[in-house]
Amino acid sequence: MDIAGKPAFRCSGTLIAPKVVLTAGHCAGEPGEFSGLRIFNEADVQHDPTYPGPGGPNTIEAVHWESHPAFTESLFFLHDVGVVLLSKAVKLSAGQYGKLPTQDQLDALARGSATTFTAVGYGLQQINPVFVVAERIRMFAEPHLIQINGGIVGDYSLLLSNNASTGGTCFGDSGGPDYLGTSNVIAGVTSFGLNGNCAGTGGVFRLDRKNVLDFVGRFLK
Repeated sequence: MDIAGKPAFRCSGTLIAPKVVLTAGHCAGEPGEFSGLRIFNEADVQHDPTYPGPGGPNTIEAVHWESHPAFTESLFFLHDVGVVLLSKAVKLSAGQYGKLPTQDQLDALARGSATTFTAVGYGLQQINPVFVVAERIRMFAEPHLIQINGGIVGDYSLLLSNNASTGGTCFGDSGGPDYLGTSNVIAGVTSFGLNGNCAGTGGVFRLDRKNVLDFVGRFLK
């Protein structure tokens, strides 16, 4: 994302249609927050000499980006979903695009190690006060469900494991998909962490609520 014409932040996202990328609301921002946005359609961005600028062979500029109509930066976690429309189509086989869940599908999930997800993103691999590993490479983790429908996540988020055993998410993974199990159903998008070390748990914004499905669905018609 660009601010005042200069690259500022990076996020992750998922193609859900040839010209539609699903991401977090704080990656699309409030109206006017970002001056430009582009995607890098490659697994290894670390060795792309054009990053973070435009014009590369795997770069596609966005023509529009929009967060949930109720999204605000101050309370981003309440409506943390956004959509990016691309200037050029990315053609995949039908099964390779991310698929939205059905309404309230996640309510049936049970907490525990048996309920797993596949989290994908380009974020930091490790961070602590004296050491950072931040290669821009697409990676995945297999966290399990810690909390749903209560506690700090309410009925709009999930809390997933984030540790050396299951892996997890960190800065730069925001907006990336958290697939349900090994399917292509996107349960939610990576939204927040609870500490600066990206340890313990990771927050995921749910996609299965009606207001979210209605918002995203507008861009798929």
